[in-house]
Amino acid sequence: MAKRATTPAAAKAPLKAASRAPRGRVGDQPPPERVRPVHHQGPVLFGQDAAVATLVAAMRSGHMHHAWILSGPAGVGKCTAALECARLLLDAEAGEEDVAAFRAPRESRVAELIDVAAHPDLHVISKERAEDSSIREVRERKQTNIPLDLLRELMLGGTVADGKNFESPVWKGAYLGHHKVFVIDEADLLDQYGQNALLKTLEEPPPGTYIFLVTTQEERLLPTIRSRCQRAVFRALDATSMGAWYERHAIPLDERAWLSSFSEGSPGMAQLAHTQGLRAWSDELMPRFDALDAGRFDAALADRLGELVGEFAEKLVKENPKASKESANRLGTRCALLIIASRLRMQMSAAAQRADAETLAIAAHRVGLLARLESEIRANVNMKHAFANLIAQWSSGSSAGSAA
Repeated sequence: MAKRATTPAAAKAPLKAASRAPRGRVGDQPPPERVRPVHHQGPVLFGQDAAVATLVAAMRSGHMHHAWILSGPAGVGKCTAALECARLLLDAEAGEEDVAAFRAPRESRVAELIDVAAHPDLHVISKERAEDSSIREVRERKQTNIPLDLLRELMLGGTVADGKNFESPVWKGAYLGHHKVFVIDEADLLDQYGQNALLKTLEEPPPGTYIFLVTTQEERLLPTIRSRCQRAVFRALDATSMGAWYERHAIPLDERAWLSSFSEGSPGMAQLAHTQGLRAWSDELMPRFDALDAGRFDAALADRLGELVGEFAEKLVKENPKASKESANRLGTRCALLIIASRLRMQMSAAAQRADAETLAIAAHRVGLLARLESEIRANVNMKHAFANLIAQWSSGSSAGSAA
């Protein structure tokens, strides 16, 4: 396991004694009143044996590399794994058996601090952190990436656009006398300036500092970033692992087949679909796309897709005030596209079984349309225009497929 620093007695004190700790010392103060998450018994992750084995072997070696890329599809456990590594690296009460099981203690002082997002040596950086930035320009911009100024404020330090100068958390000592962990979620959203600024830290890391870059698109990270990181690759879950996840979360049996088709082995997307009622989207949209395939143009379909995504985004922002409307719109669009893509997969599977090359070509053309729309949304193309263009081109798939 990674070499541990000496832990002060205060960090080992029982939780009930926290209120008697000196008030001026970070980490000794009682954690803020927040609801702790539910911790299930059993494994932290399902279906990621290879990735977990890579991380466990590194921690048990005593010489864990300081920088990691955790890559793979959305919602399969990458960020969960990064946070579990943080628990194990930051908690002096975590023993070899905890590392081997890839499950840190859940009743220690460190566990309580992490549960309520109050551990001073765990820094989680995401585009949503812009909402709480002390930099006005960062707060007011759309949350479409992780800007360099936010990275300077939360990790690297330095002077930002408005002239403020920040100390570097990454170069400070650990408040609790142990390691420090930085998790950058959606690291592919770091622009080239942010990635170049991060590079120096990756080249000359401070002692006892661990950095986890979580990404669904590793290819968007600079080659110089990738070359300085070890990696753990995460995969979509198989049917057995998804079944175990369904059991843990008590997902009704009659929902599981549809959720599996929609989520493609992503528990995160399955959870989202279950809690947001996306099955109703499928029940409404599929007959309308059937009619479109039959040559009956639906002039209102593009507007209805936009309405569904808009309602989804409004609900998401209402549930989480720190979420950005732009991010919620992109997520809602992705959900709509996953529903349509699920239908195309079934069509392609049936066409392949009967060796129907023409139908396969049409379906492949339409998959390309979905990919193009998702790229347009990431590039901030107007959502309604993008949906209108998708529907207008959908029926042209027949001629395009034949030409191919």
